[in-house]
Order: sequence, then C-alpha cells, then structure tokens
Amino acid sequence: MKENAIISLADSNYFELLNELVDSIKRFDQSKDLALCIMDAGLEKDQIQILEKKVDQIKKAEWDIEVSDSKVKGREWLKSQVSRAFLPKYFPGYEKYIWIDADAWVNSWYTIELYIKGCENKKLAIATSADRSYGRVLRAEWVLGSFAKIKSQNYKHAKSSGFSEKIAREVALKPHLNIGVFSLEKDAPHWEVWQKNLKKALSSGRIWGSEQIAMNITIYSDNLDVEILPAYCNWTLIDAIKFDKKNNTYVEPYLPNHEIGIIHFAGKNNDQIRNNKNFVSKIETLDGDTIDKNLRFRN
Repeated sequence: MKENAIISLADSNYFELLNELVDSIKRFDQSKDLALCIMDAGLEKDQIQILEKKVDQIKKAEWDIEVSDSKVKGREWLKSQVSRAFLPKYFPGYEKYIWIDADAWVNSWYTIELYIKGCENKKLAIATSADRSYGRVLRAEWVLGSFAKIKSQNYKHAKSSGFSEKIAREVALKPHLNIGVFSLEKDAPHWEVWQKNLKKALSSGRIWGSEQIAMNITIYSDNLDVEILPAYCNWTLIDAIKFDKKNNTYVEPYLPNHEIGIIHFAGKNNDQIRNNKNFVSKIETLDGDTIDKNLRFRN
C-alpha cells in the first residue's frame, strides 16, 4: 500500500474539472508513489468508469455530520464541506492526506512536496491569500473621520456560524487559511478539533464555507500547529497570473516570479473558467506581451 494519498471530490457537474486535476497529477512520474482517491458526491456511472482506470479508490461521500434537508436542498456536492474533515475514515491506512479541490490543477510537483513535508510533526500545511499579489485582505468602513470599522472574512463567517464574539475576534485579523488545498497526518489532533468546530458551524450557519471557518478557528483559537505555505501553493487570483514563455509555465506577477504550484479556480471571479473549458483569458507574459491562454489543464 502506498504511504500517502491525494484526495478530491466532485459531482457530475464538476467531473471534467476533476478529471483534469487527476490528469495534471498523473503526468508527473512522482505521482506513482502516492495513492489517488476520489470521493463521489453524485458522479454518473460512465464518469466513475473513466476515473476507475486512473485512480486507486473511489468512495461515496456521506453527510458525516447531520445537516438538515432545509440547508442541503438537494445539493449533494456540499458534502465536500463536511467529508473532507473525515478523510482518514474514508481512506484508512495512509500516513499523510493531501486534499485538493476539484476546480484546481497541479502545475508544479514541488508544491506537492511542500504539502508532504509541511504536515510533518502533526502540523496542518495550508496556504493563505494574505500575499503581496492579492492586495486588500481586510475591508474598512470609515466613520467619524479617522475611525474605521474593520470587516474580515474570518470575523464575518465566525459570527454567522454561531461562534462567540471572543472567538470571532481571535480569528478576525489573522491570515485567512484556504482549505481548498491542505495536508494532514493521519493522527494529527486537528481532525478531532476541526470536526468539533465544524459541527458547531453547521448547526448555526450555512453549509458553504463551514469547513473553512472551522479550520481557521482550529488554528487561531484552539492554537493547533500550522505550517503556512506561500500563496503559489494554492493560487486563486487568476486575473493576476503571468506566463513565463522561456520556461513555459505560469508564475507569480511579482519578482522573483516563482512558478505557481497549484492553480485554483475558486470564487465567483473564476466562474467563466470553471463553466467553460474553452474559455480564453488574456495573460501578461514576463517580457511584457499579452497572450491568449486557456487556463484549464490540457493533458
């Protein structure tokens, strides 16, 4: 049995993105040393048959924490917000678990190596969007001249998910951790604490985003160990991406223009790319040109 596993989840609507993620991983020779596991949240039979030829295991995703039907509203893909906190239960026997959202793909294997190393000694390895390229990370409403009311994603989600004012303030000004890509060892204490916080979030707030605020609270309020990786390990600011013609790869927009490891089409700004595999973006190159590029993974 392989030592470590990469895991993702999708329904039938995200199958093409998931399949591209799988292909982006398997093109690297190093991927042979990792298991590739899929959680099925509503895939079609023919889609499963395609994936079975490429991956090690496929398991049905469940509602591991009970959620009311009024919140689910038939959206079975929302299991991704819950089941990723229970990965060792679905795929037992691995030492390290690397989660990658289905709407992402691997551009550089170096990033996978960082996630494998980053979760050593029972740490969470995860990236944040608090980066020089991303610009504003907080919002402020200016009142009474020089006074401002600070608004942050962590604070807003903590409050809407029923956490106390104390906890909301503890996480409010911390770098927001993006749970779309992360890694954990099988016996890391994070799993249990994350599940506890997730159950609280699901009981009071929306399903969407619950797993993310639960993990941010696990790190910043419960004070579990974390290895915060650079933004290029989970790059979501697609509008700012640049292309390095010389090395034929995508890079950060600022020096030293580090190669982007995982390209992640998260957020409403990337709807067109997610929904249309033929969508063409205008991308600036390092030598100052602007070129047309399809940012979806092509095998």
